[in-house]
This record gives sequence, structure tokens and C-alpha cells, in this order.
Amino acid sequence: MKPCGRRAFLRASAAGAAWAATAGAIPAESPRPKGPNIIFILADDLGYGDLGCYGQKVIQTPRIDRMAAEGLRFTQCYAGSTVCAPSRCCLMTGLHSGHAWIRGNARLPLRPEDVTVAEVMKEAGYTTGLIGKWGLGNEETTGTPNKQGFDEFFGYLDQKHAHNYYPEYLWRNEEKVRLEGNIEEKPEVSSERVQYTPDLFTEEALSFVTRHREHPFFLYLAYTIPHANNERGGAKGDGMETPSYAPYEDKDWPTPQKGHAAMVTRLDRDVGRVLDKVAELGLDNDTLIFFSSDNGPHQEGGGDPEFFDSSGPLRGLKRDLYEGGIRVPMIARWPGKVPAGTTSDLVLAFWDFLPTAAQIASVVPPEGLDGHTVVPELVGRHDAQPEHDYLYWEFYERGFSQAARQGNWKAVRPKAGEPTELYDLSADLGEAKNVAGDHPDIATRLESLFQQAHVPSPHWQPKT
Repeated sequence: MKPCGRRAFLRASAAGAAWAATAGAIPAESPRPKGPNIIFILADDLGYGDLGCYGQKVIQTPRIDRMAAEGLRFTQCYAGSTVCAPSRCCLMTGLHSGHAWIRGNARLPLRPEDVTVAEVMKEAGYTTGLIGKWGLGNEETTGTPNKQGFDEFFGYLDQKHAHNYYPEYLWRNEEKVRLEGNIEEKPEVSSERVQYTPDLFTEEALSFVTRHREHPFFLYLAYTIPHANNERGGAKGDGMETPSYAPYEDKDWPTPQKGHAAMVTRLDRDVGRVLDKVAELGLDNDTLIFFSSDNGPHQEGGGDPEFFDSSGPLRGLKRDLYEGGIRVPMIARWPGKVPAGTTSDLVLAFWDFLPTAAQIASVVPPEGLDGHTVVPELVGRHDAQPEHDYLYWEFYERGFSQAARQGNWKAVRPKAGEPTELYDLSADLGEAKNVAGDHPDIATRLESLFQQAHVPSPHWQPKT
């Protein structure tokens, strides 16, 4: 295993098992010889309101809705960022964007000293797999999945390459794999479109779960649905690449909206296929499955988030630090452990996943993380669940924006140099009324978190 620097962690042991037992999830005196497995399914640009279980009225998502009915639905989960690469960095490393290594969509790879959840799980004896979109390190860099703890990888390394649902190739570990029948006429735009990558990801996921059913595994299944192909669609075209508009082909809707709905329903079908495979293999009670999205809904390639009310009751979209850009669906299912049909208003964020996975695997997590385990909340031990003092985000496109949440108070600075806005989420979920003038002391307190949480980086310079 690569050096872990100051954030060293312990292999699963008496110390790790004792730590895991503190929330009553896995008793130290009776460690499980196999599992529990963890599958984290991540959608791409799926809005808080795009699922039936979160209020969607038009797009059909029966399998994900059923997953929520069979598990726990979080109502206050936050992505790591408002665009893909930094959000995924927070998910993988347990650090918020104020000092995570990757804070924007640049081709900056993770370093050898960065510790990922895959490394933690691998050290605990798990087989680790990534299928889908990575975005944290291109070929011949220190950030490729196989150098960051994943035993197996199949998918896209680069987020721009991932725009194209019909690329000429994908990566399998460190090698390019040609996708027969797909021909690109120019980067990210294919003239011959035969093999649809989300379908390939689903088949690969079913194979991974089947092949590793006898041994504990961690699978990170990062779909690209319903992200737009920005290159193919452009600002006004049809960037919702999908083999079929079913079951919406007869709807009197703009074509991009048919595509968006069809992609989401296709994703729902494929999530169902993964759930069915886990059940078929007899792994249901031994497998914790999460489902979430990397940020809020997009408006690219002809997409119109207002058409389906994709942000639900929230203000903002992808690239905003208002709730619609960063609050995302989060569902957890683990029969026999996670109570079915439950809802949680616990405030959690992507940086909580690494310590949660570590506890499930009975291993002590790295030091210095921003996240903490949510195992107590998962298993219904709410009295033992730690809570965040605050959450923090920063974003470097369109200037430099910052946001922090502490309790029900949310502060947003849309751009550097602009006044800080303050919202009371308990009374104003849609962030419609800026009350900074009514509560200057609270606005000042949350503004101080902007300075406290931000660590300067030579790679990420605030723009004014």
C-alpha cells in the first residue's frame, strides 16, 4: 500500500473492531468472516427532485422508489461540490472542498499521499472495483483508479471523455478497450453509435458482483446518466444521448426532455438489475447499497431543469452553491440492518462516506478527515449519531463562491467581494429571503467559517 503520510490508518484489528463497535453496527466480539459488502451507486447531474421518492410526478423511477421503501431515505444529504470532479474527490477522500486536493473540473490527478475509500477498504481485505466515471486522474498519472486503491476499473478516466455515451474506447484498468461499432467524427461526437456505455457499466457491475460474491467487496458504480453530452448537443441541441426515448417517445415534449426522462428511467431500470442480482446471489442481508448524485441538475445540451421540476423545492442548479446545486438524493438499503421505510433529516455530506465505509469494514479511518461515520443513523441508533458543527463548500468557476451551513443557517457568497447572503433553511428551504440584514451577528459568524475552512492552494486561485 502507498504511504499515507499524516493520515495513517490501522488495518482491521482488535482496535478497528472496537472502533466499529462503538455505534453497535458490527459487534467487536463477533466479527463477520465475509462482508458486509458495500455498493455505492452514483448518478451524474441527477436533481433532488428527479426521483419519485423525492417528489417527482412525471418521470418513472419505480425501482429506486422501491429501494427507498426498503431502506432509509435521507432528506438533507449534500454533495461534495456543485460539479463532478471535486464532488467525487470529497466522496473518495473524506475531505471538503476547502482543502481537498481537487476542487474543480481540471485535469489535476490525485497524489500518492491522498488516501481514498478504496484504499481503506482494500486494506481491510475487500476486493475493490470502480465502474463508470472517475475524473480524478488521467492515464500515466498518479491519480488513476488502480493507483488509488481499486483492484478493477472499467470506464472513463476523464470527465470530458465521459460526455460521449458512444465513445470509441473505454479504459479497463490501465489499458484502452476498443468499443466496436462506435466511431467518433470529432472528440466527444460519434457518427456511429452502437455500444451505449451505461449499458456496458451495468453488465460489468453484474459481472463484478457475481465474480466476487464469495468475498467481501466494495463496488463504486458511477453512472454518467443523466449528464448531457455538451459537445454533441451544444447549448440548444439534443445532448441527452440515449438509445431510446421509451417510455416517453409519444409524449408531446421537447426532444431533450424526452431524452432526460428516458435516461433517468433507464438508470432506474439498471439500479433495479443490480438490486436483483444481489438478491439472486443471496447477498441481500450482507450488502449495504447507497444511491446518490454528484450534484444538482444541469441545463446543458438542451436540458431544462424546470420542465420536470428537477430541483424540487430547492433554489439553484449545477454550478450553484444554493441548495439545488448541492443537496442531493441519498438512499441506503441494507435488509436486516437499516430499518425499511424510514426517513432521516440528519445533515450529512459526501465526506462522511469514507469514515462510514471504514466503520462497516471494522477499520480505523485516516486522521484529519472532515467526515464522520453515519453508521449509527443507518442502524437506528440516533442517540449515538455525531453531528457536524458546520459544512463548507467553495467553487472556482464564474468567480469564487463559498457557502457554509451551521444548524439551520446557510450562508452563501455568490462571488468574491460580494455581500454574504444568509438563509434560515428551517423557514425558507427555497432560499428566497436573504435575512443577513436581520441577523448580522449570524452572518458574520458564518462568514468566519469561510476563512476558517479555506486552505489556500497553488492550483485553485480565487478569481474576483
